[in-house]
Amino acid sequence: MGCGGTNLSQLPWVAGGPGALSGLQLPRPCRWCVGNAAELPILRVLDTVVSKPGPGLPWFSRVVFVDDQVNYVYTSGMQRAKPGPLWMAQPEGPEFWDERTLWGQRWQTWFNMSLNTLSQVYSRGFHIIQTMFGCDLREDNTVRGFYQDSYDGRDFLTFDKETMTWVAADIGAQITKRRWDAEINDNQGWKHYLEETCISWLRNSLEYGKETLQRKVRPTARVSDRSSHDGLTTLSCTISGFYPRDITVTWLKNGESRQQETYSEGILPSGDGTYQTWVTMEIDPKIKAHYSCHVEHESLLEPFSVPWGKEFVCFCGHRLQSVPVLRAAVTEIYLFSAGRKGDGYAVAQGK
Repeated sequence: MGCGGTNLSQLPWVAGGPGALSGLQLPRPCRWCVGNAAELPILRVLDTVVSKPGPGLPWFSRVVFVDDQVNYVYTSGMQRAKPGPLWMAQPEGPEFWDERTLWGQRWQTWFNMSLNTLSQVYSRGFHIIQTMFGCDLREDNTVRGFYQDSYDGRDFLTFDKETMTWVAADIGAQITKRRWDAEINDNQGWKHYLEETCISWLRNSLEYGKETLQRKVRPTARVSDRSSHDGLTTLSCTISGFYPRDITVTWLKNGESRQQETYSEGILPSGDGTYQTWVTMEIDPKIKAHYSCHVEHESLLEPFSVPWGKEFVCFCGHRLQSVPVLRAAVTEIYLFSAGRKGDGYAVAQGK
């Protein structure tokens, strides 16, 4: 996905999404492992600062995500905010991007001072600061906003917007907490941003990008097996090419879910705007049973199950059809017609 001539796929902290460079986690509603509930619209601003930049890793970067799509990027190398997708670039005029550039430059200056301060508090060497703030738009039209930051992958401060105070994660953050708690106007500004400004920005972005963000692409499933230790067999179910990201994949034994025995590495981007995942389960092949990979996704009219066995399964239209094959190594299911439905580490004066 390009952004004003910039290839975002070449930026490692963009390709990895929020939290790619450290342990900073992206909070969002979810269900078990690979199976998530329907995701709510989100906007996240991820700032990353490193003490020792390198090739492809600027010392300061800001990446804004709407759902799982890059909204815009600013880096210390670019010195300019640049939109990610065309649907974000087209509706906004030059003034919008000039303002985003100005805020990027202000945060860059502030982070430079903050990094120097933290380097004095903690040990010298390579250090990384990450802040992430944003908002969710819930089904009942209420909103949730949050701010959190980390230093070297460890929690540092979070913002309690109800009390408009800061919560320190360790002793080293206490000094900053006391300073930030005293900045009443700044804290009121954060509360207003998280509850109003952020949501307005999110609503506009959802409208601009609705064709991309609301699209539905049906998954392809592939079941295979391989020998494992102690005479066991590992069954693997690979699901690819689906959008949106949320999907539920479980192994069934004789029609019953084996969730506790199912292992997954999570959901990863495929590089083409869709997602992929895989789940595995170890079985004893001497025990006679019927195993199948069960898939639920909002692009499907109904869930489907791919059996492990000697058959090729095709999802033709809305009916499963089976055709015998000679080898049992791989079973695949194809889903046709992709459906669409100041100084130091202190809070900045603006967002």
